[in-house]
Amino acid sequence: MRSIARSLGLTSAAMGLAALTALVGSGAADAAPSGTESLYAPSVLVLSLTDGADADNGTVRRAVTLVCAPRPGGTHPSPAAACAELRAHGPDLDALAQPRSDAACTREWDPVTVAADGVWQGRRLNYTYTFANPCGLRNSSGVLFGI
Repeated sequence: MRSIARSLGLTSAAMGLAALTALVGSGAADAAPSGTESLYAPSVLVLSLTDGADADNGTVRRAVTLVCAPRPGGTHPSPAAACAELRAHGPDLDALAQPRSDAACTREWDPVTVAADGVWQGRRLNYTYTFANPCGLRNSSGVLFGI
C-alpha cells in the first residue's frame, strides 16, 4: 500500500509540474504588459515655473504634469483648457507666452522662466520662455503656463 500511495503522490506532482510548464511555455509569459499599447501618440509634459532667467539654474517655484492623451489629466489646474491650447498651437508655444494686448505691466527686471519638457503627440518637446517679471506671466495669452 505504501508504494502505491507514494507513487500516486509523485505522479500527481509530476502532472502538476507538467501542467505548469505547459502554461509557461504557451506564450502567456511573452505577452506585452497590459497598458503599453495605445491608439494615441503619447502627449505628456512637465511644466515648470522658475525664478530667474535660466530654467536650468534658477529656483523652481512650481512644477506640474499635463497629460493630453487619451484624455486630459495630470496635476495641471486646467488640463482640458491647456490641452486644447496645445492642440490649437501645436509645438509653437511662443503664441501662448505673448502678453495680451490689454496687459499693463511695469518694466522692472525680475525674470521668471516657464518650461515645457516631455512628449507632444509622440515627438520630443523642450521649450523655455523668460518673462521680464511675474506680471508678464500673469498677463500671457494662454492657460498652459498658468500653473
